[in-house]
Amino acid sequence: MIVHLVDGTYELFRHFYGLRRAKLDRDSPFGAVIGVLHTVLKMIEDGASHVGVATDHVIESFRNDLWPGYKTGEGIEPALAAQFQPLEDALAAMGVVVWPMIELEADDALASAVHLAARDERVEKVCIWANDKDLAQCVRGDRVVQVDRRAATIRDADGVRKKFGVEPALIPDFLALVGDAQDGYPGIEGIGRVTAARLLNEHGPIENFPSTVLGTNRELALLFKKLATLRTDAPLFADVDELEWRGPTAAFAAWAERMGDGRLLARCRQAATKA
Repeated sequence: MIVHLVDGTYELFRHFYGLRRAKLDRDSPFGAVIGVLHTVLKMIEDGASHVGVATDHVIESFRNDLWPGYKTGEGIEPALAAQFQPLEDALAAMGVVVWPMIELEADDALASAVHLAARDERVEKVCIWANDKDLAQCVRGDRVVQVDRRAATIRDADGVRKKFGVEPALIPDFLALVGDAQDGYPGIEGIGRVTAARLLNEHGPIENFPSTVLGTNRELALLFKKLATLRTDAPLFADVDELEWRGPTAAFAAWAERMGDGRLLARCRQAATKA
């Protein structure tokens, strides 16, 4: 059994701005949603049987209380923000398990799903369909891998070491030192990627650094590590069998009609007969 975990928020952004790049005259109210549904359905057509999609129901999380500069929903275009809820509802109607996150982030849901799925001996592999740097910390050997759709690569533990210079388990420490502009924390001044990797390979996690390495920046680095460390305790499912796709619900026909995409419904029904 292979479990496929999808970052729905990333996919929604990807399709929304992909349509923009196509220079359409106006933003379709369901354009990005339709794109994500077709993407997930293509995975199912290609053989994915167990699928879960995580979304940021709201952009803010507990991390905003820890660091004032942490990312928020400010600046998200209204045409994009309006498609968050329809995406969650349409995925559920299509019969796909979806986890809308509020206090936690979509990445925390993905990390939690990895933790839960990897405990099941029937699971041969877990594929994380997301390119966020922080999700590299979830990679384990070649059993839990990160699929970077944009770069068309599958990143196992060796791939993480090649890209970042450290083991997957040290990714939170690495990001704490170099910062993550997308998430809104700057890292430690004067420490770049090469230096961070050298320090971590020499000393291990930040907690093990000699006091002279970071000096007065030690507590700040530990705070950034807390921001970068994904939670794995979200109670998403009790049994991995809950992620098995068994076809669309009765409500999906109405959703396909509402979105104006009959082809999506036809493909979904055909995939259900094969499944």
